[in-house]
Order: sequence, then structure tokens, then C-alpha cells
Amino acid sequence: MPQLVKGGKHVFGWSRVDQDGRIRVPLEAMREYSWTEGERLLLLSGSRTSGGFGLGSLASLRGSPLGSVADARPDLAGLSIAEGELVQHRGRTYCWVELRGGLIRLPSETLGRYGIATGDDLLVIRGSGLALGFAVRGPIVEEARKHPALERFTASG
Repeated sequence: MPQLVKGGKHVFGWSRVDQDGRIRVPLEAMREYSWTEGERLLLLSGSRTSGGFGLGSLASLRGSPLGSVADARPDLAGLSIAEGELVQHRGRTYCWVELRGGLIRLPSETLGRYGIATGDDLLVIRGSGLALGFAVRGPIVEEARKHPALERFTASG
């Protein structure tokens, strides 16, 4: 997994959002985060700088400050709201998705709330261990554009 600059974050590559809102989660990332097929994961809005979203398991987020959403929003934690339905908590936007065939799928409205559109290339970034990052802009994305050899992932494989 490449590190774009010395001391910088490691990235898995680019994942393109297809016309159906499907986004490939790299197999290497699934292994690193111990996610399995059919697992339900939480999306949380990314930073102001990078945009996009973080993707993590409820179990990993529960032990962090981000885990307060589980107590404040039992509908999200209990997955009793619809997949991809957005909720707000402490200035962040959350929803849940199911990992199917190495893909997650978001409705176009949900993508838009995360500042993403179909056809966008998202930089997949190793996070702190809590969440995998999918960045749409910012310095790390600009740096990654200078590295044409980065792996590219698509919904079709």
C-alpha cells in the first residue's frame, strides 16, 4: 500500500462511484479492517478538508468519541432506519450500508449530502483504525493525482 509522501497517510488507491451509486471497497482494506461480506457498516461525514466519508464498523466506533452516536441515535445503532438514510449528530452526517460483493451502495441524494456524485473518483485512505477514508478533495487528493500508478477500483471489478 503506497504512502504518497514521507510521513503521510497510506492509500489503497482510487474507487470510482458508478451510475448506480456503487463504490468498491478494496479487498486489502476489507481484510485490514476485518470486514466480512454482508456486514453492516456506518458512514460518517469526512473532514471539512477532504470531504467524502469514513466507513467503519459500529463495534470499532463505539470505543471512540464518535461512538456517542450509538447512544444518541438508537435508530442508527440498531439499524432500524433504512439503508442510506441520513441522520445528524453533533455536526456529522451518518448512515449505514451493507457490504455486498465488496461494494457499498448509496442513493444519489445520500452521495450528494457527502459532496459526491456518480463518476467521482474517491481516494481510499487508511484511517486511524476506526474508519476507512473515502476522500473527494483536499491536499492528499491533489497529491494522489500526481501518482498515476495508484490502483483503480471499479464496481465491476
